[in-house]
Order: sequence, then C-alpha cells, then structure tokens
Amino acid sequence: WRVEADELADDYLDSAFHSIFGDPIKNEENWEVKKLSYVADVVSGVTKGRKLQNKETLFAPYLRVANVQDGYLDLDEIKEIEVLTTDVEKYKLFEGDIVLTEGGDPDKLGRGAVWHNEVPNCIHQNHIFRVRLKNDDLNPTYLSKLIGSLYGKLYFLKSAKQTTGIASINSTQLKKFPVIIPPIELQNQFADIVQQVESLKNYQSQSKQEIDNLFNTLMQKAFKGELVC
Repeated sequence: WRVEADELADDYLDSAFHSIFGDPIKNEENWEVKKLSYVADVVSGVTKGRKLQNKETLFAPYLRVANVQDGYLDLDEIKEIEVLTTDVEKYKLFEGDIVLTEGGDPDKLGRGAVWHNEVPNCIHQNHIFRVRLKNDDLNPTYLSKLIGSLYGKLYFLKSAKQTTGIASINSTQLKKFPVIIPPIELQNQFADIVQQVESLKNYQSQSKQEIDNLFNTLMQKAFKGELVC
C-alpha cells in the first residue's frame, strides 16, 4: 500500500501544481520571469580527494548524488568527509536550501529537493548545487517543483552538455534557468499542500482507500481556500 500511496500523493501534487499555476511552459498568466542568478545564490560543493596535509580539518556529514532523488532526499546512508574547518561554514546546508544534481544519466538533470535540516551541520559535495534564495519573493518548495517539472527538465536537456549516455549542467547554465514568479500567496498555498501531503505519506499503516479519501478531502479544502496550515 505504501508504494501506491506515494504514487497517489505524487499524482495529487502534480495536479495541484498545474491547477494553481497552469502550464509553466505556456505561462498563460504572463508572470514575471527572472534568471535563477537574480533570485538565488548558486554554489557548488566541496571536492573530494583534496590534499589537506598540515591544515586544520574535521569530519563532517555530506550529501552525495545518491542522496538527492527526484523530489525527495534519500538519507538512509549519510557518509562523512574530511574537510577544512572553514569548509563547513562555506558549504553548510540551511533550512530552505534547494539541492540539485549536476547530472549523469539524462534523467538526473535537474533532480533535486528542498533541505529541511534533516542532518545537523551537513555539507554537500561538488556534484551537487546548492540554491539559496535571496529574498521572500519565492517559496523554495514551489521553486524546487518548478525545476523538477517538465518545464525544468526540457530546459536542462536543451542546455546540458551531452556525451554518450551522459548529460550534465554547469553552474552557468543553472544560473540562467528562467524562473517563473507567480504571486507569493499562490506559492505558499502550494507549499502548504505539499506539507500536508507529505504528512499523510508518513502514515504507513493507512490503507489505500483511507489515503484516497484523505487526499480527496484535502484537495477539496485546498481549492476552496479552506486549508488549515
């Protein structure tokens, strides 16, 4: 039931996203579009295998490509890496950061999720980009979903450097990503739906029918403006 429930939840979130924002490829509301670099700081992570002799170091948990999935984080195994003490502050992840993989297989382009301080003092490796919003005009949950949508995937596939079976993007290409900026109230509404759906997904003991009923009730309330946050 859990797999079916998760698939159902993902379907609901896709439906909610398009119901609230429409098709971002068309942007029929003509919402403002800005390059990602104007609305967020984009930083690559720490490089493995550097020579650190005779320097002050420590071991820190770090996020690897395997930890960053499409729309969620797989944190079952978090490894540690030896880094300079100054690297921890430089690469430390904060609440609301978006983490994105640079690629590999074409389906990994733009793959990412929002960080919620799941692992204290965690940093990220150089094959993962950290996107940190500069102001409150954007909700990270909305932006993460936009980047991971068909709209985002088409941009990355068009922009990526591709060799045999491998596709990757660099920070320059990522910084040029065209961010559609709807009213923040709509972004927050979507983020509230995501939060509540994620809470429902945690009820592993629920039957498929029970989860179906709960989701239907939630979505009806959301689109009537009755969602309680």
